[in-house]
Amino acid sequence: MRKSLYMNILVPLDGSEYSQKALVQACDFAKNYQSNLILLYVVDKPRSLNLLDKKEYLGILRKFGEKVLLKGRETAKKEGLDVTTIMKEGNITHEIVKIAKIKNCNLIIVGNKGLGATARFFLGSVSNKLANSSPCSILIVK
Repeated sequence: MRKSLYMNILVPLDGSEYSQKALVQACDFAKNYQSNLILLYVVDKPRSLNLLDKKEYLGILRKFGEKVLLKGRETAKKEGLDVTTIMKEGNITHEIVKIAKIKNCNLIIVGNKGLGATARFFLGSVSNKLANSSPCSILIVK
């Protein structure tokens, strides 16, 4: 079986300026290396809301995710690229890793949220967690 000549690049988006920078970088990579772009938005499920609040909150997050993915698709289209968009729900890092494995991604390009040292110590950033658990190379864009 022959391997594809194309790379699969996964770009997790969250609507921040950092994820937008990551998308711009990914578009450059995709053009230069004839790669497939996969844009992913993960709805982080809250744990402590009651059922009615949780449903409403998830609905808001899904709508926001749709807008983020649409904007990402438009950005890529301006660069002459076609993309695949995916929305998932769950733990952000776990879902990114899962999609990277399912889609046989060669590279994940993610924005750095720029958390301070104290916040990063207590919370851990998505980019930091991905650097430790990604099944493929990762590029963290600042």
